[in-house]
Amino acid sequence: MLNSSDTISKQTSEVRASPGNAPRCKILVLFGTRPEVVKLAPVIAELRKHPAFQTIVVSSSQHTDLLAPFLKIFSLKVDFDLRVMTANQTPNQVAAKVLAALDAVLEREKPDLILVQGDTTTAFAGAFAAFNRKIRIGHVEAGLRSGNALSPFPEESNRRLVSQLAAFHFCATSGNKKNLLAENIAEKDVFVCGNTVVDALHFILANRQSSAAIEKTIGETDHLKRILLTTHRRESFGAAMTGNLQILREFVEKQQDVCLLFPVHPNPNVRGVTEEILANRARIYLLEPLGYADFAALMKAAWLIVSDSGGVQEEAPSLGKPLLVLRENTERPEAIESGIAKLVGENLERLLRENYADETWINSVKTIKNPFGDGTAAKRIVEILEKTFATNNTNSTNKRMSK
Repeated sequence: MLNSSDTISKQTSEVRASPGNAPRCKILVLFGTRPEVVKLAPVIAELRKHPAFQTIVVSSSQHTDLLAPFLKIFSLKVDFDLRVMTANQTPNQVAAKVLAALDAVLEREKPDLILVQGDTTTAFAGAFAAFNRKIRIGHVEAGLRSGNALSPFPEESNRRLVSQLAAFHFCATSGNKKNLLAENIAEKDVFVCGNTVVDALHFILANRQSSAAIEKTIGETDHLKRILLTTHRRESFGAAMTGNLQILREFVEKQQDVCLLFPVHPNPNVRGVTEEILANRARIYLLEPLGYADFAALMKAAWLIVSDSGGVQEEAPSLGKPLLVLRENTERPEAIESGIAKLVGENLERLLRENYADETWINSVKTIKNPFGDGTAAKRIVEILEKTFATNNTNSTNKRMSK
C-alpha cells in the first residue's frame, strides 16, 4: 500500500511526466470498511476501463484485518492507506483522523471528484473533507432512509449529512430517489442506477471459487436446513443481540434437521456474547470472518438468512434467498415490499417457528425479481460521470478557443 512520502512523490511525478496523455478527470475513490470495498470495487473496475479518468484509491482502514481478503479478491490496489484504526476508538475519533489524513492527500492530488459509498464514518468524513476543499462529491448508494435519525446509528445521520454535501447522488432504487427529492435535492443531480453490490455478487459467483474449508462445511451440513446468521450493528449490541442468539440456539436445539452457520464479526461486543451463548453447541458452526466468495457460497447454500446487515438485504434477493431482518426498521423497504424479507422486531422466535412449520414463504422467494438491480449499476455510474465531465471539458475547451 502506498503511504510513504517517497512513494507518493514518485506516483505524482509519473502522472505529470506525460501531460499529453493526461486524463480529463481525476477521481478519488474512498473506502474504509468491508461493505464499502465490495460495493465500490465494481465502480473502480469500470473507471479504470476509461481513459477519461485517472482513478486514485484511498483506504481509511476503518476496518483493518477485514479489508485485506476483499482487496485481494477484487484485485484492488490501494494508492493511499490512511491507517486510522486503533482499538476501541469512537466514531468521532475515526472521523477526526480521516479528516486530517485525507486532507493531505486532497492537497497533494487535487482530485476533480471524490466518490464515497453509503453511510460509514469514513464516507461522511471523506465527504466533509472534500466539501471543505470545494471538491465535488459523488455519493454511491444515496437516498437510503429509515425515518429515524438514531436507527441505524450512526449510519442514518451519516448518509443524511452526505446527501447535503454531494453533487452526484447515485441511487439504487426509485424509492431512494423519492427520498432525496422530498429533501429538496435537485432532480438533475439524482440518478437511479441499481445497487453495485449486485454487480459485485455477480462477479464473485462467475469468477471466484469458495475455499476448501467452506466447501467442507457445506458438505457436512448438506442434510440440514442451514440458517446463515450475521449480526454486528452497533444498535444490536447488548440485550438485543443476547436475546437473538439465545432464541437461535434454542431453535436449533429443538429442530434436529436445522443447523446455524455464523461468521462471527471480530468486534469484542459480538465475540464475547457469541462465545458465551453459542460455543460448543451441536449443529452450530462459529466461523471466522469470511472472504466474499466464501460468504456468497454460504448465502447460496442457506435455507434461511437471518441478519441485521444492510448489504445482506440487497444480496439475499440476488440469490433468491429468504431473509429475516434483525431490526425494528429498515432503510431498504424494497426488500420487505417485494416479499423477499421480513422485519423481525421482537418476533424472531415466532417467525422461525412459523416458517419452519410452513415453508410457503421460504419456497416462494426464489421466483421474486430482485428490486436492487440487474448487475450493471457501476457501468451506469461511470457513464453518467463520463458524460458530465466530457461535456464540462468540451465546454471549457470551446471557451478557451473562442477567446
